[in-house]
Amino acid sequence: MTNSLVVGVDAGATSTRVAVHMLDGTRVGYARGGAGNPTAHGVEKAVAHIGQTLGEALASVDPGAVVGSLAGVAGPQDILDTELAKVWAAHGIAAGPEVVTDLPIAFAAGSPAAEGILLLSGTGAAAIRISGHRQVEIADGLGWLLGDGGSGFWIGRAAAKAVVHTLDRAEPPGLLGELVLTHFLGEERGATPRASADRVVRLVQAGHMRLAELAPLVSRAAAEDDPMAMEIVHDAARQLVATMRRLHASGPVVLAGSVLTNPGPVRQAVQDLLGGTAVHTAQDAAGAAAWLAALDLLGPGAAGVHARFVASPRRSPGP
Repeated sequence: MTNSLVVGVDAGATSTRVAVHMLDGTRVGYARGGAGNPTAHGVEKAVAHIGQTLGEALASVDPGAVVGSLAGVAGPQDILDTELAKVWAAHGIAAGPEVVTDLPIAFAAGSPAAEGILLLSGTGAAAIRISGHRQVEIADGLGWLLGDGGSGFWIGRAAAKAVVHTLDRAEPPGLLGELVLTHFLGEERGATPRASADRVVRLVQAGHMRLAELAPLVSRAAAEDDPMAMEIVHDAARQLVATMRRLHASGPVVLAGSVLTNPGPVRQAVQDLLGGTAVHTAQDAAGAAAWLAALDLLGPGAAGVHARFVASPRRSPGP
């Protein structure tokens, strides 16, 4: 088994990443490709993107040495089992990958523990309890319209709502208000504050997903102590931590998603609320998928090589 390889796949709504590792954690292949979420892009396109990315990751290794594969997919997994088995066979790998949800992989990207909680905030938000390296319980993750409290979309919507209500009252918009108005209107403004508010409302109604783009503006304004932005940041953090605490579990908390993995006021506010809780940050999910694929082969030594699997490709440790 010395030269055996494992393959990990992180197939998301915006990109696919494939990592190939030796069992000691050494990364021998890595590639990024197009989106691999079948719900967002269709099965045919998702499978094509995953297959192309797999081929690039395997370019300098022997596919016949692959002894295990695991693919984490955002969206339904069962519809990909057969199709990915065909792709794996076409690349010379005897068995297709185990296909699972991407959430346990996000947890494994931050910790080798078998038990714990994943707290996720990106465009959406959820908390997931992990047991035996598998997802066993979820809180929130109910989507942008009815849930996802503390997500990037939620933060952006809170910002837009606060700004248009401020304009409706003809009050000074403050730093966050000016940033939001510039984002939507450029340097133009309506004849009155209410006219500017109406224009923002129409633009949001025409493209509601633009609200998620406002989250970085909230962080920027909060960094300068803008009161409106600070209130949104702390409310987002309280909602995220409250969601997490609905799940009763032991073990560490892993932070995942762009809102919580990037330095910023929301991440800091969440960490402050968590106090003495052991908190880790998710790293490379494709490497984490490869590590999970290798678990049975690694046995008791799995935790010892975990860091080599999940390290950023730019910082991948050598042999």
